[in-house]
Order: sequence, then C-alpha cells, then structure tokens
Amino acid sequence: MTDVVHLQDVRKTFRVYRRGGGGLPRLRRERTTVAAVDGVSLDIERAEMVGYVGPNGAGKSTTVKMLTGILAPSSGDVRVLGLEPMRQRVELAKRIGVVFGQRTQLWWDLPLSDSFELLRHIYRISLDRYRTNLETFTGVLDLAPFLATPVRQLSLGQRMRGDLAAALLHDPEILFLDEPTIGLDVIAKARIREFLASVNAERGTTVLLTTHDMDDIERLCKRMLVIDHGRVIYDGDLDTIRKRFGGESVLVVDLVDPGPPISVDGVRVERVDGPRQWLRFRRDKISAADLVAEVASRVQLKDLAISDPDIEDVVRRIYEEGV
Repeated sequence: MTDVVHLQDVRKTFRVYRRGGGGLPRLRRERTTVAAVDGVSLDIERAEMVGYVGPNGAGKSTTVKMLTGILAPSSGDVRVLGLEPMRQRVELAKRIGVVFGQRTQLWWDLPLSDSFELLRHIYRISLDRYRTNLETFTGVLDLAPFLATPVRQLSLGQRMRGDLAAALLHDPEILFLDEPTIGLDVIAKARIREFLASVNAERGTTVLLTTHDMDDIERLCKRMLVIDHGRVIYDGDLDTIRKRFGGESVLVVDLVDPGPPISVDGVRVERVDGPRQWLRFRRDKISAADLVAEVASRVQLKDLAISDPDIEDVVRRIYEEGV
C-alpha cells in the first residue's frame, strides 16, 4: 500500500446552540449545524511531505483530529496506514507521531530527558533503538544544553524541539504537525525546518503539515492542499499554483551600461535605477525563458534574477477569486 492517508467524502459537523429571539432568552436557544469539514477526499502517499493550509476555521485542525482518532467523522471513510483512526486508535498511536504547536506531550515539571524516558516505556521502544534515536535527535536539534531542564522552564523554541524529538522516538511512519513553528523566532524555525526535511528524506517519514506560515510550505513541501469552508479547493504542486494564480513575476536585469527602459510587448518596466531595471510580466502571457531571450537579444546583460510572487499572496488570491 502506497497511500498512508485516505479520506473519501469525509464530513464533520457540529451542533451549535445560539440564544434565540422571543420569550425568556435563557430558556430559548436555536440549534444550528456547522460543517467544519464538508466532503473532503484526498490521498497521501508514503514519504510525501504535504502542506495543508487555510484560514482560521477552514477545517485544518478538525481534519488532523479525525486522522489521529481524536474526533470521529460524521460520515465518509477515513483510513490511516490502513486503520480506522477512531476505532483502532491504540494501534494507530503506535505508528504515528503528532505535534500540536499549542500543546505539549511532555511532562511539565519533569526534566526533558525524563519525559523521553517515560515515552520509551509508553511506546515500548527497545533500549538500543531508543538510545540511537535520542542521540541522533539530540545532535540534530541541539537538545543537550537543556535535557536536564524542567519542561516548564524551556523557551517555546526549546520545547518545540523537544516535542518533535518526543514524537519521533518510536519511529512513526507518519508525522502530523499542526502549527509546529507558531510563535518561534527565525533561528528556531530554520532549525525545525531543517530537521523535518532530514527526517522526511533520510527516514522516509510521511509528513502532513498544517500551518499559517507560508515559508514552512515553500521550504518543505512540494504538494499543497488548500482548504476553505471545509472543502479542499486546491490540491497540487506549488509551481502549478503559482502559474495559475500567481499573477505577475518580476525580472530584474543588470545591464553592462545604463540605458533606456527595455520595451517588450506585454512587459511593464516598473523601475529603472542606473544599469538595473525591473520588468514586471505575467507568466501566463509570456514565459520567463522567452523574456530573458528577448531581453538578451536587445541589450548586453551583466546579471539577472527572477522574483516569483509570494505563496501567501497566491493563496490569498485563491480565496478572493475562487478556483
């Protein structure tokens, strides 16, 4: 089986009670049904690293909670590693790792190393395997300086690194990450991204990453799922979504000598600063390769660079325009 995650027409609804009008307000309530996940179907193959993005309330966390057995779907088929998460939750827990950015699986008043030792017994990890994994994660995540520190005294970045190690000690086949870099500084984010990339590449661990940080997606994932109002509105690679919704790109050229603005059909010269010019163009109208060739045939180039639209702007455009 290559698919480690399978969802088919999955729905999750919640009943919400609101104060109704008329009569005594404390006694009259109106019940409404809210669809947090509304007909999601997707498959994730083994060793994929997939970004799952969407605005607050779109259904990202609800999906992850159904995949990990925390919530039961209202309807549809959910399978993770061939198991039904809610019905086979204990068996599934032995084979998956989970990190929620706002919560921790570490023991608050114990040193970090003691939390790892307790998890070794909970997951029944062999001593040799435990020592090998702990040594690897300690080196890669730089855990040594605070292994003896109580978890409550760790910084957010240190705790997140500890949570990642804890989630991977038992060699899970798939790792679910819900906002793993939220609130972290640039250095802590970079360290965690490097670690996740190495785990995916070297161990073949499948990763599903939900995040609001588009840099996480750009640096880690080749495939992106976009969810809005409980429905997946895009499933594909980042290059395709940029070409389809990315709007305009910018070609920055450095000429050998300063010259007048370069005139090319369908291209707008946005700015000229001495020998450097910024040419804005739409990739659906002209390819970057054709534009570079056209410019090079007209002027002497010293250097050039292409700036693509930020993926966050791309996603915002999808929400505004629809698919």
